[in-house]
Amino acid sequence: MSIALLRATVPAAVLVAAAVLTGPVAHATPAAAAPAASCSQSYLPLPDPACTPGVTNPDVTQSTIGSTICVSGWTSTIRPPTSYTNPLKVQGIADYGYSDTSLADYEEDHFLPLELGGSPRDPKNLWPEPHSGTKNSYSKDSVENAVKKAVCAGQANLTAAQHAMLTDWTTAESVLGIG
Repeated sequence: MSIALLRATVPAAVLVAAAVLTGPVAHATPAAAAPAASCSQSYLPLPDPACTPGVTNPDVTQSTIGSTICVSGWTSTIRPPTSYTNPLKVQGIADYGYSDTSLADYEEDHFLPLELGGSPRDPKNLWPEPHSGTKNSYSKDSVENAVKKAVCAGQANLTAAQHAMLTDWTTAESVLGIG
């Protein structure tokens, strides 16, 4: 079963345990074909919404932004370690059928960013976002920062900002009237 199906049904701790317990198959045939991608690349620079719809952090609301996302350094207190995200990245690269399998060429990205109230550990909010292309993980980071700044300055409502990012981060600034 792919991580895309598991993302919807299995807690993350079970995914990590399953990855460790299953390991390589001793009698696998070298000529076996790779499984078909279960997530589509056709949505890039966005993730496939069936695999990565984005998930909110229930601790972050409009009324809590002053003690959560608008506090400098807050996201570092909830960001999961790479020991958690790297196995998801490996599986996500396979699920998306990327021909480039180098981990260094992707960011295991929070589709709904932590700085806008995205869930830190839910696999449905994490995906291997490519560093390549003109609209990529680096350009998304700058949009995330601009939108967070607008939310914290009272120029945009948190819910509207989350919706704009999940609908299409490439147009979020213009949709919110901040770009």
